[in-house]
Amino acid sequence: MRIIVVGCGKIGTALIESLASEEHDIVVIDTNRKVLEEINNIYDVMCVCGNGADSDVLDEASAGKAELFIAVTNSDELNMLSCFFAKKMGAQHTVARIRKTDYNDKSLSFMKQTLSLSMPINPEYAAAQELYNILKMPSVVKIENFSSGNFEMIQLKLKPDSRLDGMTLSEMRGKFKANFLVCAVQREGKVFIPSGNFTLKGGDKIGVTANQTEIIKFLKELNLIQKQTKNVTILGGSRIAYYLAKRLLASGNDVKIIEQNLERCEEISELLPQVTMIHADGTQQEVLLEEGIENTDAFVALTGIDEENILISYFAQRKGVPKVITKVNRDELREIADDMGIDCTVSPKKIIANILTRYARALKNSMGSQIETLYKLMDSNIEALEFKVSPDFAGVQMPLKNLSFKDQILIAGIIRGRTAIIPAGDDVILPGDRVIVIAGQKRLQDLSDIMR
Repeated sequence: MRIIVVGCGKIGTALIESLASEEHDIVVIDTNRKVLEEINNIYDVMCVCGNGADSDVLDEASAGKAELFIAVTNSDELNMLSCFFAKKMGAQHTVARIRKTDYNDKSLSFMKQTLSLSMPINPEYAAAQELYNILKMPSVVKIENFSSGNFEMIQLKLKPDSRLDGMTLSEMRGKFKANFLVCAVQREGKVFIPSGNFTLKGGDKIGVTANQTEIIKFLKELNLIQKQTKNVTILGGSRIAYYLAKRLLASGNDVKIIEQNLERCEEISELLPQVTMIHADGTQQEVLLEEGIENTDAFVALTGIDEENILISYFAQRKGVPKVITKVNRDELREIADDMGIDCTVSPKKIIANILTRYARALKNSMGSQIETLYKLMDSNIEALEFKVSPDFAGVQMPLKNLSFKDQILIAGIIRGRTAIIPAGDDVILPGDRVIVIAGQKRLQDLSDIMR
């Protein structure tokens, strides 16, 4: 697929990396020649230096032939204008990064229609949504929702004294009343799609799928249900902090934001008067102690510096904060955070890269088994994909035990209407079902790709 990406910031670079690994034909546009040289040295892409809203630059990049045109510069207006011009030149699908908080749903809908945008994306809003989901279930380190809303995948870090230490997956089936499936395990940097005789160990990071009710039941049986998050302290008054605070306030939470920029404090106070705004340097331990970090239910580090987020999160954990979440964009620092015991990290650039990778695969799809959802799990070593099943799928109405799947493929769930099924060998896939597939080291374009 021919894809043009305008903008090589954090989001753009993560997107280029993800799309390049999918073997798309990629053209990159940016005004910084040095950045383009670095991109060209790493990835097999064509680079064009110039303004993404300049018709001559777009013509040089052959924007009219683009099947997917993505503008992710730091300027919302430039992104929208680039997409508008590209669409006029013949680009089939356009996606613009639009971040400003003063664009509400109504104005975004108007812009999408007027500019013929296929999709607006907001990395900060997407990251805030992921943070909010985790805070709703504080005992997990990550939670992903599939399209039905009733089927979830959670990630847990097993403590050394975990009840599951030394237990095989088949033994778990007999000892737990909840109906769930352990679909992925990460151990010492290696990732497994486990079979029934796989033995869990303390320190493992596991992925579990089930419907919402069974997830809660499973966590209760493990004594992992933490008290509901009520008080949340946020370090940094970023756009993510604004979106997260807005969601938390709507759910009845008490929110405190610590921000050292006075102008930003005043701005957030005006937008969200219910938030307790603290004008101070929250990277100072004395400030955090004065603001009662030891009594907060959750601490979320959202400064623009990964290293600060990690160090202050470590301090918060040492002070006994029940739930600590850290924004970390750099891959190498995320590994360091994990080694320090900071299990729950969020990366806005990874979230958007996943969304647009799924979108590109859905456009490329030709067999009718449309990709509905895509998540990269366990440090992007495993993918969880949701497909809507077409009548043409070769495995329709055949028991799963009679189907021949490729290696490192697992059917983790079947969603039929409002019913979520944890599949067994006698279960079948029907047209119209949504099927959750776990794939290791494979990039599935279509549900038919799971078959031998």
